Amino acid sequence: KLCEGILNILEKDTKTSCQVACLEALRILSRDKKVLVPVTTKRNMQILMKLAKLDTVEDPLERVSEFPVIVEALKCLCNIVFNSSVAQKLSLELNLAAMLCNLLQKCKDRQLVDDIKCFDLRLLFLLSLLHTDIRAQLRQELQGVQVLTQALESSLSVRWTEEYKAAEDRDRLPLSLQETDCAIEALKALFNVTLDSWNVHSKNESHQFRYMAAILRHCLLTTGPTEEKTEELH
Repeated sequence: KLCEGILNILEKDTKTSCQVACLEALRILSRDKKVLVPVTTKRNMQILMKLAKLDTVEDPLERVSEFPVIVEALKCLCNIVFNSSVAQKLSLELNLAAMLCNLLQKCKDRQLVDDIKCFDLRLLFLLSLLHTDIRAQLRQELQGVQVLTQALESSLSVRWTEEYKAAEDRDRLPLSLQETDCAIEALKALFNVTLDSWNVHSKNESHQFRYMAAILRHCLLTTGPTEEKTEELH
């Protein structure tokens, strides 16, 4: 009942501070599988997707004041998808992966969106891990390899000297914590999406995997903010 009450409030046009507080409470509650059973419905998933700006294809990410709401809604969706098989099935029905890819594209060349990007990638990782049909959809329909590789490239701030050769800057500063976390989530999602890709058929796929291999090489030469984070990245 508490979760339902929170979602009823979130469905209304409330203040940003109220939305964030409600979402933080829901995120904590959504760690409990028993709590999730009555609230994992199509309507409730759509409420959270709307708050995460996953229902708007054209609208750009412009209102910085809304970013905390987007991040918290994505965190809630991560917990719910991880803990509920019903939510995993609804994610396919609601085309959640396509919406996440679209949001990821909106994050390109934008400032202050690292947290949005990170939890978008984490949710894509969870969906590709827990639902084989979504993994196939990402690979075949949504150009998931390309989208995730570009997200990884952006997180690592790769500069190119040749088509498949990244610039090596030995004096480069370590990645920030946010950049490292984004790169790690992109790598995890890429692993899932490319898991069954041992047989490359097309010229475009060949290019995509050579491009990805160059970025992965660059990743191995990159350091994170701490020794532990660098180890996790590699």
